[in-house]
Parts: sequence; C-alpha cells; structure tokens
Amino acid sequence: MRLRRATIACALVCVLAPAGATGSAQAAPSKAPRLTGLRCVPATASACRSGVRVSVGRQVQVRGRGLQRGMRVTFRWPKGALATKLVRSSRAGWTVRVPAGTALGEIAVTLRDRAGRRSNTRQILVVASSPLPPRAATRPGALPDVFTGNGMWIWYVNKSEGGNLDAIALRAKAAGMSTVFVKSADRGTLWKQFSPQLVAALHARGLRVCAWQFVYGEDPLAEARAAVASIAAGADCFVIDAETAYEGRYAAAQRYIGALRTAIGPSYPIGFTSFPYVDYHPRLPYSVFLGPGGAQANMPQVYWKAIGGSVDAVSAKTVANNRIYRAPLAPLGQSYDAPSAADLRRFRAVWAGYGAGGLSWWSWQASSNASWAALSQATPPPAALPDPGWPALTKGSTGDQVIWLQQHLASADPSVALDGRFTAATQNALKAFQTARGLAPTGATDAATWQALLAVPLRPVDWTAARQAR
Repeated sequence: MRLRRATIACALVCVLAPAGATGSAQAAPSKAPRLTGLRCVPATASACRSGVRVSVGRQVQVRGRGLQRGMRVTFRWPKGALATKLVRSSRAGWTVRVPAGTALGEIAVTLRDRAGRRSNTRQILVVASSPLPPRAATRPGALPDVFTGNGMWIWYVNKSEGGNLDAIALRAKAAGMSTVFVKSADRGTLWKQFSPQLVAALHARGLRVCAWQFVYGEDPLAEARAAVASIAAGADCFVIDAETAYEGRYAAAQRYIGALRTAIGPSYPIGFTSFPYVDYHPRLPYSVFLGPGGAQANMPQVYWKAIGGSVDAVSAKTVANNRIYRAPLAPLGQSYDAPSAADLRRFRAVWAGYGAGGLSWWSWQASSNASWAALSQATPPPAALPDPGWPALTKGSTGDQVIWLQQHLASADPSVALDGRFTAATQNALKAFQTARGLAPTGATDAATWQALLAVPLRPVDWTAARQAR
C-alpha cells in the first residue's frame, strides 16, 4: 500500500492520456475537437430510432471534427464520470464503448484532445441490459466469516492509539469494527509488531486479528515462509498485498501461492488486496492470486478520493473489472486524506447495494477523528444500483483479463495461447465457444459470454513454462 499514490497517478496518466499517437504522423489539430453526432452501432438498431439508447459495454459511433485515435472520451453524470479511448475501425469508423460502471440515464459525452481542449457535449441514454442480480459482488459460496463485517487496517501498531491495546479495542468497538488487519511482514522479513502476544491480547479484547504482508515477487518462497510464520502467530486470516512490484511476475505468484497453500491447507482464509482497476494494471497477476487455490476474498483498494472520482463511479468500475475473477468482494475503503462524512456513508451504502459481505478501511493511523465519527454512525440502507457491466474485451485488448479469458477458452480448446493478447486466434476461439453455447458469435465479451465462460472449470497452468503476459 505504500505505493498506492504514485501508482494510481501513473495509472491515470498512462490510461487516460491519449494513446497511440505516433509523433508527426498525427499532428495536433489547431482547434478544439467538435462532436457533430453520435449514433448506435449498428445505426439501424431498433432501440435507437429516437436517439442513442445503449447499454454498458456497447459501442457508439462518433462523428465530428479533429478526431484522433486514442483521444479521451468522457461519460459524465451527476454522481460521477468515467473515461475511455476513441478507436477507429474499418467497418464502423470512429467508435467508443460505454465504459463498465457508467450509470443509467442521461449521460453527457465529451472529447478531449492532447492539448487538453474539450469538445462540445452530446447526450446519450444508457439503459439497463439486465437487472443487477442478487449478491452481484460475490460468487457462489459465502465470503469467509472472518472477512465479514467491518475492519480497520493497521500499518504501525505504535502509531495507532499510541500502541495502547485497550484504546485500540475501545475505538474499534465504538466504530463497529470487528477485525483489525495488522502488518506482519514485508518481502520475506517478519515485522516484530505482529506476535502471538499481540494476537492473544487483541483476542482477549474481543477483536479478530488478521495479518497482512506486502509482497514483491523477487523471492516468492521466502515471502511464503514469512506468510506461514505470520499465520502461525495466531492470525485469524491472512491478506496478500501485491502491487506494482509484482507486475509481470506470474510464475513468482504461482510459486508463492503454491508454497503457502501447501503449508496451511486449502481452507485457511486468505484475502488479496491490490489496485481496483484491473485494466489500469494489465500485467499484475490477478488471475493467479484470485484463481484456483488462491485467495477466497478479493479486497480491492477502492480509494475514490485518491483516484479522483466519485464513490459511485469508482465502485462501479471496480465491480465490473473484478467480478470476472469470481472471488467475493470485500472492498478496502479510503478513510485517510479526510474524505467527507457523506462519501463514507455513500461508500457503505453502495457496497451494501452490491452485496459485499464485508468492508475495511485504510488506515488506522491516517484516519481523523471526523472519519472515525462518520464510521461510527449507523449503517445506511443499501443503495439501489444498476448492473455495472462486464469487461468488454475485443481484438486488440491485452492484459490479465485477456489471460483469464484465454484460460477459460483453453479449457475447451487447449490450442489457445495464454499470452494476454487478444489476437485473431483468440477471437476465433471465442467465436467458436459462443457458437457452441448458443450465443451470438461476436468475438467480443459481454455479460452472457462471461457468465458462460466462468462456468467452465479451469485446467491447471504452469506459469514457469507458459508464455508470460507482456
């Protein structure tokens, strides 16, 4: 978590900044871009006879002046905004997909060029493709009990109520916190603050105690040994925190998980925490940490204020990006950097609406008295929310979500390469899968395709031999 600010900032720059520019081949226009029209794809769709009516994940054709590949397209509504990139195809011209997580209703669409100039606004109507199913944030099977309820993360015990365990227990109980997540290791090095004595003392004060470790992947077996030692100290659960340093380390993640599970067994409760936007960190091995034998709880770091979005928009995009891994979501919210009491209440209501069985907060030492007071208020009722959509992967997509898609396709067709690149071969395999399941062979993923794919049991993957994601 120490890397969270720098990596979030990098992610925003790398993903939302116009991509695909090639220097002089695409000189910046002299005037701001202008939108002259938006149309459905295909334009003859019956739902679009009286305007642009589309669901999340569907394409919109963009017409205008000064358009360039990779230009930022923003979808904005009263409680948030999400951005994606303009693309060009030989068949439909300039297009953009409605980002997963976009709200329903009237949405304002704008373009921004590389010079930061914004276009005029055009409106579309985003409609539901299906109702939000019950317990949408979880997979079949319950979230392990230890991750349910409310929790608070502790980085340094001595900076949390001065290390006074009576004061920690008193404040936790006043805020309805049943669990504390205490750092136990960094790399393969154990932290002295996490000990059997600490665990026993907090247990005696009525708190559950979970250990967490920041991992890097340089020596996964040493990191696994430190994790096992943390658990042996009496931890009620264990959480893996893997961030930027772990990008591209698929084989290391598999060795770490394999060694850890061999030592502690398949049922001990493990959580995984990392960046909430999987598509912003395409080389991070989410599919290993959350795959078979991995974590039973997905705890994305939904730091909406640090990311720069609203609670609703950031949460919806998080659900849409993470739901494909099927691990129950128990998000980590932002109580640092003085979020408003209204945002803290909204976060609790939104995630209750998504069916999350547990919430926790980062972090004890960085939470103000005002944040603690807001977290101590009664739990708000669940928010009524639309389905946030699913990742719309198409030819040209890359990253861990593509690897996860390819793993499921490979269970039906072993010739599918696990390289994280949505090539023509992957597209053909997906079309064949869709045809076999009675789905429209679009060669792109949508809600029905993902749900059919996720029902396919996965074959084991040896990442020491498989081609790495690039």
